Amino acid sequence: MVKANNDTQLLEFLLLGLSEKVKVQPLIFGLFLSMYLITVFGNLLIILAITSNAHLHTPMYFFLSNLSFVDICFTSTTIPKMLWNIWTQSKVISYKECITQIYFLILFAVLDILLLTVMAYDRFVAICQPLHYTVIMNPQLCGLLVLISWIISVLNSLLQSLMVLRLSFCTNIEIPHFFCELNHMVQLACSDTFLNNIVMYFAAVLLCGGPFFGILCSYSKIVSSICRISSAQGKYKAFSTCVSHLTIVSLFYCTMLGVYLSSAATHNAHSSATASVMYTVITPMLNPFIYSLRNKDMKKALKALFVKGNI
Repeated sequence: MVKANNDTQLLEFLLLGLSEKVKVQPLIFGLFLSMYLITVFGNLLIILAITSNAHLHTPMYFFLSNLSFVDICFTSTTIPKMLWNIWTQSKVISYKECITQIYFLILFAVLDILLLTVMAYDRFVAICQPLHYTVIMNPQLCGLLVLISWIISVLNSLLQSLMVLRLSFCTNIEIPHFFCELNHMVQLACSDTFLNNIVMYFAAVLLCGGPFFGILCSYSKIVSSICRISSAQGKYKAFSTCVSHLTIVSLFYCTMLGVYLSSAATHNAHSSATASVMYTVITPMLNPFIYSLRNKDMKKALKALFVKGNI
């Protein structure tokens, strides 16, 4: 056994990926490279369109630009390493790289969840209290909500990473995943993991269950307010602003929560890895399309961005 705290240089892990079949690797490489490029350029376009258009300097688009930035960072913590391993035909990831990947993966995953929760609150205020929207969702509050989300995410990620550092691992450990996933790492440790499991699941309930409950409460009041709108056109306009957010929450939030809560009860590691693709790759890639291409203001901003020749 190699003590992780004393001899990290000798410790390496093997990322088994989504499939161990050699013939499938080129297909996986091309598919994930395409999705990664779409994710980066799509979300980057959203950020550029929002920052360059004064009409989009509103709370909703401010949160959307932050979400797009986080999605780029979130995807970049896992996919480049996966693509590099396939390209070099190597499955090795060092202990330091694994801990670093865990830190940033948890950081941006929790930040994504908190931003989605903040966006749900923004929709709640916009629909349920439209006359007070600009007063409540002022720039100071918007900036504070994002700052608090960052602080909570950083502290939680730091705690989880430090908890992994106290564990000991055997050499040449195989991780049945395409990235260093926290739960798999804890399960593969050779030392006692009771405290790690307590901290991990407590954080999952607090930082996943709590925001999810907040989103449900926000939308229960939003639905109630929409039902009180007399005109059908007004109902459609109000509901259309929420559909995109609900779609992303369903894809990202519920999938990630399900993966983490069910991973302890299932023995099918490949199913867990495949499900993880939904919230680590698919959802960040779809965000620009779901949030923006359905939005007339965003379409105009993107068109103006291309016409001006800014990109």
